[in-house]
Amino acid sequence: MSKSLVIVESPAKANTINKFLGSDYLVRSSMGHIKDLPSSKMGVDVEKDFKPQYVTIPQRKKMLTQLKKELAGKTNLYLAADPDREGEAICWHLAAALGEKLNVQRVEFHEITKEAVLNAFSHPRQIDMDMVNAQQARRILDRLVGYSLSPLLWKKVGRGLSAGRVQSVALRIIVDREREIIAFKPQEYWEIEAELKKREGDTKIFTAKLEKIDGKEPDLKNNKNADSIVKELEHANYIVSDVKESQKTKKPQAPFTTSKLQQEAFNKLKFPAAKTMRIAQQLYEGVGLGQEEVTGLITYMRTDSVNVSKEAIDAVRGFILKKFGRTYLPIAPNVYKSKKSAQEAHEAIRPTGVSREPSQVEKYLTPEQFKLYELIWNRFTASQMRPAVYAVMSVDILAKDKYLFRVSSTRCIFPGFSAVYPEKEEESALPELKKGEPLDLVKLSPSQHFTKPPARFSDASLIKALEEDGIGRPSTYVPIIETIVMRDYVRRISGYLYPTELGMSVTDLLIKHFPDILDVKFTAQMEGELDEIEEGKLDWVSVLKGFYGPFEKTLKKAQLNMKEIKREVIQTDEICDKCGKPMVIKWGRLGKFLSCSDFPNCRNAKSLPTGAKCPKCGGDVVQRRSKKGTFFFGCSNYPNCDYITRRIENPAKQKEEEIKPDQENIA
Repeated sequence: MSKSLVIVESPAKANTINKFLGSDYLVRSSMGHIKDLPSSKMGVDVEKDFKPQYVTIPQRKKMLTQLKKELAGKTNLYLAADPDREGEAICWHLAAALGEKLNVQRVEFHEITKEAVLNAFSHPRQIDMDMVNAQQARRILDRLVGYSLSPLLWKKVGRGLSAGRVQSVALRIIVDREREIIAFKPQEYWEIEAELKKREGDTKIFTAKLEKIDGKEPDLKNNKNADSIVKELEHANYIVSDVKESQKTKKPQAPFTTSKLQQEAFNKLKFPAAKTMRIAQQLYEGVGLGQEEVTGLITYMRTDSVNVSKEAIDAVRGFILKKFGRTYLPIAPNVYKSKKSAQEAHEAIRPTGVSREPSQVEKYLTPEQFKLYELIWNRFTASQMRPAVYAVMSVDILAKDKYLFRVSSTRCIFPGFSAVYPEKEEESALPELKKGEPLDLVKLSPSQHFTKPPARFSDASLIKALEEDGIGRPSTYVPIIETIVMRDYVRRISGYLYPTELGMSVTDLLIKHFPDILDVKFTAQMEGELDEIEEGKLDWVSVLKGFYGPFEKTLKKAQLNMKEIKREVIQTDEICDKCGKPMVIKWGRLGKFLSCSDFPNCRNAKSLPTGAKCPKCGGDVVQRRSKKGTFFFGCSNYPNCDYITRRIENPAKQKEEEIKPDQENIA
């Protein structure tokens, strides 16, 4: 009979670890947290130093009872949840619920391999209360804000709405970007390119761009400006005025942190952040590799550190030397610096064994698992290789002594790390050109352009912005995005995040009445204080007191002064088609809608027109919602007209992407 019970978070993890430890250990799963604040009330006693009122999660009661039974006759309880604040808090709750009269120890490992797990069990430790308190402080902060602001939004905007401490700031970032896009006024400008060739020898045509006029950048604002210069240049002589040859190096990037993995998986694989983390979890918890026992293929995937163990660096350097040769191996290991707030005890995301090349394990993985493993393996291996080296030639061409055209070429002369991890570097070739050499003009090409507004955020670019602003941590990026999408404050359209009218209105109200809560710098400062609690530098109760005093005063003012937009009624010229009374615009949980002014006697309600017209029947295009909960635009004459579209960005141009009616369950 086993003497020790080991508790991890997930069943998959439990199965893998059980095989490593043998019959002296019984490994079970807690399925994540067993305790949390109650869902029916605040659950925080503000008057008693913010004492949390933890309750057992209803879905975990049966499991907890089973764990108590399995502890019978055991002397040791090992708690092996994930190596972060969440994991430490889970261990703390488990110890309180199960650990009476037992030898309770915390086991921490960053990869699920036999060697790493056995090493961790030979070096157990006590639960780190600084980490627990940092997690408690975050949870209580979020509860204080969420359970204070959400009822206020119910009262002022619509029932069922909610607000969060970090999610609301992320929403503000998206809304601010949307307002920049709306306010943006494109400016016209023109560029001129010259197609040229040598008079003798290699007469391949190449293209040079007009860069300077009398030493200044061209300011061509319209067709007239461009045409006048083209006419002047049509019969000009073109002379090579300068040829510069140089080399540039491109260094490899650090192995992945959580945010960088999420960004790169979106950019290269088109994986949303949630999908990336789901697949990474599978690779971390373990995959069966034929005759080998199940083993984790990557290290822990929630990390903001770029540190790598000495053993892993030695292994990858040996691999590079054997596979690519000495010219690809730096004299000393490449060293990368983590950001200031990173947990230095953690490692970057890397393969648990660099000798497991992606091609060797592909047959054991799903296509998506393989793609993500290959990305992680390639990035880690490349991080310890030499830089790529490029030969660069820049050629200046002068016309009429004042018009300077420029063209450059890039050629790879040593691939370095890019042999494993290719990065976008356009290569181009030019004929051999010499200073003073005359060239023949083939064609001048003026082209019209317009300045572009800033791009909307994708999952990847929003995570990058959150990380740069110091908001959120590796375990929170995905929940932040998924929460604001679930609340319909934001919608994903073709992979990009569009704020809804509801999201913009809620943001405006919160900015007006809770400027600190919606302030990026203030939120980043709170994140920094949570880090200092984990480091043992700050007392968690003092941090909560410092936050709650000013917040409570602001909340009381907002309860009195925030306008109730849900009571706003806007008159329209439209007539109700059921009773003949005027229609009005009201606020609902999902934003504005048309309602009969004789409500509740007449319950006729419609979506607001978008301004676009149906190309099939000429009716108004309105926003609708499918039975699956997804949003789309469709003709107001449905079911007589079945026209639907995924999006309308510019009703005036009406360039919608049409979809077939049977692709959605239409509500």
